[in-house]
Amino acid sequence: MPHVIPPHLTPRHVALILFALAMGGFAIGTSEFVVMGLISEIARDLGVTEPQVGHVVSSYALGVVVGAPLLAILGAKQPRRRLLLWFMAFYAVGNLGSAMAPDYPTLMLSRFIAGLPHGAYFGVAALVAAHISPSAQRGTAVGRVMLGLSVALLIGNPLATWLGQVMGWRYAFGVVVLVALATVAMTARVLPAGLGAPRTDAVRELRDFNRAPVWLTLCIGGIGFAGMFSVFSYLAPTLQHVTGTGQGFVPVALLAFGVGSVIGTLLGGWLFDRFGFRAAALVLGGAVVVLLLYPLAAQSPWTILPVVAATACMGALGPILQSHLMDVARDAQTLAAASHHAAFNFANALGPWLGGMAITAGYGWTITGPVGAATAIAGLLVYALAVRERRNAASRVDASTTAK
Repeated sequence: MPHVIPPHLTPRHVALILFALAMGGFAIGTSEFVVMGLISEIARDLGVTEPQVGHVVSSYALGVVVGAPLLAILGAKQPRRRLLLWFMAFYAVGNLGSAMAPDYPTLMLSRFIAGLPHGAYFGVAALVAAHISPSAQRGTAVGRVMLGLSVALLIGNPLATWLGQVMGWRYAFGVVVLVALATVAMTARVLPAGLGAPRTDAVRELRDFNRAPVWLTLCIGGIGFAGMFSVFSYLAPTLQHVTGTGQGFVPVALLAFGVGSVIGTLLGGWLFDRFGFRAAALVLGGAVVVLLLYPLAAQSPWTILPVVAATACMGALGPILQSHLMDVARDAQTLAAASHHAAFNFANALGPWLGGMAITAGYGWTITGPVGAATAIAGLLVYALAVRERRNAASRVDASTTAK
């Protein structure tokens, strides 16, 4: 069936819908990463250690891992507009609970709940964006929705970190609640009822999803991408305890990370267009080098900023692996799109957990760089398995064709 754009949508209307969906991405991106910039403030307020606050990041990420495929399957036959409104309203509630958490266990639970709708929201938003755009511009439309995450890293997270330092970390989550509610209101206003991507059969999605090419692609992101989060999760205390900067330097470093994230997002699409799936190996190989340099770079504010930006360029894996998933997921596009974010948030859980264990073992704050390099190498090994599986599949097809 050819792709048909809803005839009653003007270019201005499409732009407003994409902006509303990107606003949701901005809320999610700000909430997801704000703990990393306020790790010291939260630790002092709740009377726990900084590595323990790193586990709060992991709790959110595990919520995404659980919620993305689960909600994608449960909502397979629901109208896309309704799902977007419910997911973002749910997100507001989870962040309200985070802002009001009286103790560490409650904060852990609230962050897990807040993470549940993360991947499912992006999966549905990507399908709606593609549905309302011309075939030749669907990739650009999906990219505009995902740009909300990069803008959150570039602007939202540094501002929320500054606000949390000045007024208290709970206010940072309060701002996320307001942005999430504004997203609900704008989406309800600009996204017409009955409009959304065509719904698919959950059984068919599960069948096409449960294949080696899909799982190996998700594992590359879930393992290889952990290195970035290992460094980013403990960046604030590293700056204070190793680099020797004050709290005012943390938003500057987060801004550098945001710049690197935007560059990585743009670079990833270009690399995939030029090198295809091999681009994943290029990014992971470069990440190994950068992460091994991190302990040395952390000794000076002049060297840590470019290395932080280069570490954030690992975000190039996002569009690379998402594009590859579109090639191998067959009819499991919805579930694969949601699970793509689940895999990256598994990395968001794995990286802080491994880095926190190494720090607690007495290896120092900069050990997160070598830990991250090890996960990037593991991602390269999974990539090699994926390439081998693809070659074997091609050989089986050739043998079957020859036999006929």
